[in-house]
Amino acid sequence: MLLLLTLFSLTPNTFSQQVRVGTEGSTKTSDNVSLFVEKAGKGTPCIFVHGGPGAWSKSFEEMGGNVLEQKLTMYYFDQRGCGRSTSPANNDYGPERMVEDIETIRKYTGENKVYLIAHSFGGVLALKYAEKYPEHVKGLIMLNATLYVDNSLLNQIAFINKTIGTHIVAPKDSVLHAFMQAKTALHKKNLDYKILSDNKSLVDYLDSLDNDPKRNNSFARQAFNMPVYFSDFTKETKDVKVPVLVITGTKDNNIGPQHYKLFKFPNQQVKIIEGGHILYFEKNKEFADAVFGFVH
Repeated sequence: MLLLLTLFSLTPNTFSQQVRVGTEGSTKTSDNVSLFVEKAGKGTPCIFVHGGPGAWSKSFEEMGGNVLEQKLTMYYFDQRGCGRSTSPANNDYGPERMVEDIETIRKYTGENKVYLIAHSFGGVLALKYAEKYPEHVKGLIMLNATLYVDNSLLNQIAFINKTIGTHIVAPKDSVLHAFMQAKTALHKKNLDYKILSDNKSLVDYLDSLDNDPKRNNSFARQAFNMPVYFSDFTKETKDVKVPVLVITGTKDNNIGPQHYKLFKFPNQQVKIIEGGHILYFEKNKEFADAVFGFVH
């Protein structure tokens, strides 16, 4: 009960307190991976592409993302090797394969055109899907999304240096190593939560959901050994012509509060919200209003 009270004291979200009817299921990919998917809501289909790499859709859904069900039919799916989905026998987690998984979910919806809402690292996968299948994208919502992981890691290193007084420098060829060094220093100060939010209770609640022992984390163990995911995908945004809504937080120290300025989508609009990396929970109404003003 204490956890429930903490949740509602952090942000009022009347919709998530109402009785919801969702349908859990799964669908098989062409290489025999079982993808978990839950359908809930009403309206135009919208596929949620979670971040990580290697997270899952559960925490977004349960921490206020479900407010979108008022106007959208949400499809929460866990990527291969993540959450409640199975892992590929050949460890294929390449972006081309991940894009085909999103297309599998799009076909699962039974609709020709869908919205995609991508959080954090999910932005990379959603961008690549929109590049290959623009005819199936009604609109793309980039929520606290990164399209250049190294840039976001450099932002985190700079933030950590400023927060705890370290002087960690990241050479171009070893950003990840410097990032791990910085994260270790921040952890020793028990200030890890500040990367996501100033609100420690919020991050503790997120962790209570994400630290599920039954959660598959195979993709998480592979992703940081895959150089392709460290590419600068912001350079590709100029060629993606679908409608795009960029939602960014002024205190998003995970992605970087200025990271969105690297995006050059020809048909984009930007919504800046006062908050951190978990805007869908921190500022639930502003988040929902921004999305509802974009979809139709």
